[in-house]
Amino acid sequence: MQLLDGKFVSEKLKNDIAAQAADFLKETGRKPHLVAILVGNDGASETYVASKMKNCEKVGFQSGLIRYDSSITEAELLNKIEELNKNPQVDGFIVQLPLPKHIDAEKVTEAIDYRKDVDGFHPINLGRMQRNLPCFIPATPYGIMLMLEEYGIDTTGKYCVVIGRSNIVGSPMSILMARNNNPGNCTVTIVHSKTPDIKEYTRKADILIAAIGKADFVTADMVKEGAIIIDVGINRVESAETKSGFKLKGDVKFDEVAPKSSYITPVPGGVGLMTIVSLLKNTLAAAKREVYK
Repeated sequence: MQLLDGKFVSEKLKNDIAAQAADFLKETGRKPHLVAILVGNDGASETYVASKMKNCEKVGFQSGLIRYDSSITEAELLNKIEELNKNPQVDGFIVQLPLPKHIDAEKVTEAIDYRKDVDGFHPINLGRMQRNLPCFIPATPYGIMLMLEEYGIDTTGKYCVVIGRSNIVGSPMSILMARNNNPGNCTVTIVHSKTPDIKEYTRKADILIAAIGKADFVTADMVKEGAIIIDVGINRVESAETKSGFKLKGDVKFDEVAPKSSYITPVPGGVGLMTIVSLLKNTLAAAKREVYK
């Protein structure tokens, strides 16, 4: 069993991003600029956004954080998005999810200029990804692909099972793993909450990607010997062992599953770190106009 070490890979990639950002500054006189919009006080969102801003600073990006109380109206938020769309000094921006219930997340996503959509959620980017055209790939699936590439894992001809069908991870992940690329070229099955006997599929998987959002969901009896396990889950569970009163657990019961796997990502220290690096890579590409000229 070998750990797929998100910390190692992300630091390596951040060094490369920092070098490119320094060159960009020399050439243009400005830094790549990422802005995040945070609505409300969701604990997990606060943590994610703070990490994103901190990593921007580390690689030499300019970053901005726009905070709103959860009482902000949908119209006010859409007005701010339009302002950022038109600001030539902003290369990319994200609206951190989840949003309050009175705001339509789909409407917000579609309001973002797809050329600045560094989260990769806009329907234009998702459609172009499906057709294997240049686009901003959703950050978490992109991070997983970068990790597989870094470790030189040959995925061609493998059977890949994705647990979960969200537009953020599961669905785009299934498309990327099936595309005629490397990593890719897999035979892919998506299973989800309505799939009868999920084990029937997961036990046959050469590559198992768990993105269902349930702590310790994948157990040893669900996994094939020698499988590659990608754990996307970041679940906060109560714990008396930590000062914060909680700890992070993945969707995979690590201690049980790791001995059966050939490769496995830990939580924390795995996919989450790669998500942030992917966001930085997308922002740099947006600044350099590499995807959309």
